[in-house]
Amino acid sequence: MVFGTRPEAIKMAPVVKELKKVKDIDTVVVVTAQHREMLDQVLRLFAIKPDYDLNLMEEQQDLHSITAGVLNGMKDILQKEKPNMVIVHGDTTTTFAASLAAFYEKVPVGHVEAGLRTRNKYSPFPEEMNRTLTGRLADLHFAPTDTARENLLSESTARLKIWVTGNTVIDALLETVKPGYDFGAVLDGVNFDNRILLVTTHRRENWGSGMKRIYQALIDLVEEFSDVEVVFPVHRNPTVKDIAEEMLGGRERFHLIEPLDYEPFVNLMNASYLVLTDSGGMQEEAPSLGKPVLVLRDTTERPEALQAGTVKLVGTNQKKIYEEAKLLLTDAREYEKMARAVNPYGDGKAAQRIVRVLIDFLYARIGAQS
Repeated sequence: MVFGTRPEAIKMAPVVKELKKVKDIDTVVVVTAQHREMLDQVLRLFAIKPDYDLNLMEEQQDLHSITAGVLNGMKDILQKEKPNMVIVHGDTTTTFAASLAAFYEKVPVGHVEAGLRTRNKYSPFPEEMNRTLTGRLADLHFAPTDTARENLLSESTARLKIWVTGNTVIDALLETVKPGYDFGAVLDGVNFDNRILLVTTHRRENWGSGMKRIYQALIDLVEEFSDVEVVFPVHRNPTVKDIAEEMLGGRERFHLIEPLDYEPFVNLMNASYLVLTDSGGMQEEAPSLGKPVLVLRDTTERPEALQAGTVKLVGTNQKKIYEEAKLLLTDAREYEKMARAVNPYGDGKAAQRIVRVLIDFLYARIGAQS
């Protein structure tokens, strides 16, 4: 099992826990720490102790250094452990580089959350190419939805190598959200009697002018609606943080806070009225909690959510963000239509399905080698 970021750790945690229940399988967890602090929070929450930690996090690191670091670090681990399979998740640089390292050592790869596509290699960047290239290297593809499965089939992936499992993020979410959650001092200034807009932005393609347009739309909304507050866990990247603090810092009913641990974050999502985000995972999580999502991107690799009506694409167009959010703040019917739409991403049992497939594959592989 290899992962390096908070989203990966969240989605892999249910799989790690299920695999640990299988006595005949020795599960080795490798973390690259592509994102150090946020990763460690999730490891503590789910009580996961890595067997190897490449500790690659550096300030202002670039994609070249991450890729090279994962490749070189995984080489030594793979040659020492000689695994029967490497399991990766999603679309990070860790995912692609670990898959490539496994390929170089002729180790099969299982890809959790396989088959997501926008068909635009620069949007999201670099995630679209990370997951596409991983798909060419993988031997088992755990697709969260039928649409993801069809994407893989259209790329000539063999049918017998694809399983539709649902998304493991729903497994983790349902285990973590608690009614009446106590946020402690971190959200003391937030008035939960008001309607909370939960905002996250971090995508590279939105850096600069795109983020400025997003933040101006938020300012317009808060000025118009006196019962609306914005809670914004600000990404630590200075490119994001500097613009957010310049435009939103010190404004009434804007709460710029440090990134939250996973547990308080998903409980904050549950306490919110509306989510505005350029994140991928939140497009799946928020609908499970009955929260409409406005996606601050021009494309999404999660068309099922669009089709189900749980999310809307608004990009970084200031007017569109404002108008779509205003509609949900003023039209109860439109809000309920999104809030009550059925989430297409699963029932919380994805990890169980994935582990059943892995057990069959590993026993068959070991039997063929003996």
